[in-house]
Amino acid sequence: MEHTAVTPCLIAGEWVGDGPREDRVGPWTRAVVSSARQAQEHDVRTALAYARKGSRAVARMSPAARAGILERAAAEALRRRDDLARLLALELGKPVKDGRGEIDRVADTFTVSAAEARRIGGEVLPVAGFARGVGNTAFTYRAPVGVALAITPFNAPANLLAHKLAASFAAGNTTLVKPPPQAPAASVAVVRLLLDCGLPPEAVQVLHGGAAVGSALSAAPEVGVISFTGSPATGHAVARAAGAKRLVMELGGNAATIVCEDADIDAAARVCAATGYSNSGQSCISVQRVYVHRSRYDRFVAAFTAEVRKLTVGDPLDPGTDVGSMVGDDAAERVVDWARQAAAAGATITTGGRRDGAIVQPTVVASPPADARLVREEVFGAVVGVLAYDDFGDVLAACNDSRYGLQAGLFTHDVRRIVTAWRELEVGGLIVNGSSNFRLDHVPFGGVKDSGFGRESPRWMIDDYTVVKTLLLRGTSLFGTAEEI
Repeated sequence: MEHTAVTPCLIAGEWVGDGPREDRVGPWTRAVVSSARQAQEHDVRTALAYARKGSRAVARMSPAARAGILERAAAEALRRRDDLARLLALELGKPVKDGRGEIDRVADTFTVSAAEARRIGGEVLPVAGFARGVGNTAFTYRAPVGVALAITPFNAPANLLAHKLAASFAAGNTTLVKPPPQAPAASVAVVRLLLDCGLPPEAVQVLHGGAAVGSALSAAPEVGVISFTGSPATGHAVARAAGAKRLVMELGGNAATIVCEDADIDAAARVCAATGYSNSGQSCISVQRVYVHRSRYDRFVAAFTAEVRKLTVGDPLDPGTDVGSMVGDDAAERVVDWARQAAAAGATITTGGRRDGAIVQPTVVASPPADARLVREEVFGAVVGVLAYDDFGDVLAACNDSRYGLQAGLFTHDVRRIVTAWRELEVGGLIVNGSSNFRLDHVPFGGVKDSGFGRESPRWMIDDYTVVKTLLLRGTSLFGTAEEI
């Protein structure tokens, strides 16, 4: 990609590059790496009209045809893996090793979506089980909603777009995509890949822009379902604009991981170091709070700090880099500022606490106070707080003392603690003998409280992207006739 390449919109089957643009300056390169053509009001109107008309053509495609396209796209994603990872590194500062991992997940997501497309069906309902139903037959099938809107975030722009777009297409919908301003070229590259593999032009449109574009698309009556991943504030704005529409929202987190006294401390330290700073901690399930039993606390802090210091920080295009830059200087400053605030209140920064532009040295904050911003709010950056606990019930309560509830981790071999935590933690998912930061793309993912609602994974997303339609045949029965009562 040329650093000054224009990233076009895709509107009504045409790539549109002429018009107002917004440059993306790479946080590592400090140079313009992409320039996205910004959608205008008339573009939104054109896109909505085209989507409404095109949705009929997509709905008429057989599930087998949709699945075939997605399977080809999975193979093609692996062939383009290095190129796509390079785009992520340039636009976001994401290390290429993380970028390659994200594209591997894109391929998995396409494959799973293809399989789910083949599973869409319906039921013959047991209506003759009640007297008024005898003599009748009822069927259901899952029909496409029609037009879906996918609003995607910067931290995993390729895979989260794959989830939304592939599941929507598998269900038989057309999709309007509003990519993040920080990753327009990477987002368009995923769409181009799908089109090259046979995705019909009626199935997708791409409109770059800011809040005004997102609001206009969210409010449009043509849109039947919205899948949004991003901040709670933006998510609330989307919901207000959307009104009475189906919404699937993943709104962030403040993920906690518990390390019990029976845990393998060295293994837990290695896992938390690897998953607390991948993508510079810019993940809604990134390890942010680690609660360690007091009897093992000092050993964990020492082992964890040592593991964090081993991480290689630097050029995201270098395959050996573990931690690249954050999305921007403001985000990096927030991380070091919150660490300083905790230290001023009595915590100890055992490593890190500095930044160079958008690059944050991986930071460990030991014993932050319970009311520190690092503990209470989502930092979304390369810093982890480590706290001691004494009682298992108390630590579960501490984890729950948050507006968020996305995912948690638990290191223990005690099945009673596992079951208790699964029951009591106010989260959408619990990872045992792993940190909060682990996800399989074919397993339901989502949260409670301010972490949102709905579940992202193709099987569960297809439920949101389809509607149940019922057919009732009066006087025709598979179960006997009324005279037999």
